[in-house]
Amino acid sequence: MSDSRLNLLAPEFRVNPYPFFAELRRRPTLTQMDPGGFWAVTRYADVQHIFKNPQLFSSTGQRIFAEPEWLGRKNPFAESIVMLDPPKHTRLRALVNRAFGPSSLARLEPRVRAYAQAAASELPLGPAVDFVQAFALRVPAAVIGELLGLDVSLHSRFKAWSDDIVNTSSTPPDALEWRAQIRATYEEMEKYLRGVIEDRRRQPREDMVSDLIAARVDGEALSDADLLGFLFLLLVAGLETTVHLLGHAAIVLSERPELMARLRADRSKLPAFIEEVLRYEPPAQSLLRITTADTELGGTRLPAGSLLMVLLGAATRDETQFPNADRFDMDRPGPQNMPFGHGVHFCLGAPLARLEARLALDALLDRCGELKREGPVQWNQSIVVRGPAVLPLSLQPAQG
Repeated sequence: MSDSRLNLLAPEFRVNPYPFFAELRRRPTLTQMDPGGFWAVTRYADVQHIFKNPQLFSSTGQRIFAEPEWLGRKNPFAESIVMLDPPKHTRLRALVNRAFGPSSLARLEPRVRAYAQAAASELPLGPAVDFVQAFALRVPAAVIGELLGLDVSLHSRFKAWSDDIVNTSSTPPDALEWRAQIRATYEEMEKYLRGVIEDRRRQPREDMVSDLIAARVDGEALSDADLLGFLFLLLVAGLETTVHLLGHAAIVLSERPELMARLRADRSKLPAFIEEVLRYEPPAQSLLRITTADTELGGTRLPAGSLLMVLLGAATRDETQFPNADRFDMDRPGPQNMPFGHGVHFCLGAPLARLEARLALDALLDRCGELKREGPVQWNQSIVVRGPAVLPLSLQPAQG
């Protein structure tokens, strides 16, 4: 890599960012990157230091991603808890925490298993299919739809909405049509979700939207802005992590058929496999933070107001933390929590994503004996999350 700035939107970076990350980790100081001139934080210890000091490295920096000037409107996603700092973050997080606790997941598990088995049973064997649309999307779309009580007929729209939300920070200046599409998505999504909120106010149901409306923070109900922020976050994050996790898992299995055979023979290895997929190809690739005071990080003096790109995908390949980091090894000790953040911003949905991935892969192993690549992967364009947008695979039937 030359001394010129790394551009996160460059085609060669989208295909394989890890050699670029390795070069950045070897540099003695932090490096600025495009778009935006953010300071790239790539080493595991530095990323962990940021997570452990939220007062110094504020999550409000992510609003720059969420509300670019060209959007021309307020973004409900910017009001979500991932872009807030304590104490408001702490109060709002407590409201949804119980929805992802062990007892809630135990109640949800039979439904997730049923969705996974239904999706797997309908996978065609033999001809090439887009694995993302045929399987990876179906399970999390059904789960998040049930959690929020959303219209089943809109499941196919969820991913289009989600893609546009996470691509808000990734559109080049000349992509006028793309930006117009993203603005239309925000309008469509906000109109629909406001309608859901109004409906649940009139007639509560057994779903998370009704629970959030009934919840109180210090005796006060959540505002519409708070509610919309939650729904934007839960819909987008509920899809992105699991869809990309399953896509990355399928790529690994297509490249390493011996792992497919090993997992089919011993399903107890699935959690370890999922943890290594999360380390090797974390779905969440980057977060923005802004410094609230002068500080030093990675050998670089940073004045207050400095914008940092926290590259999780680089930290999980740090050789000082993970020996032979570029080698997929599902026998590594786990779990790999860094892909889900750390500290006050550790992802609430991590247990649900792991559950969905385990049950989805279990159903896939029942159906298929081998996955074969049938064409090049088309990668998504977001600089926030990374995963296959189109993954052509043929699925060979399981034997025995």
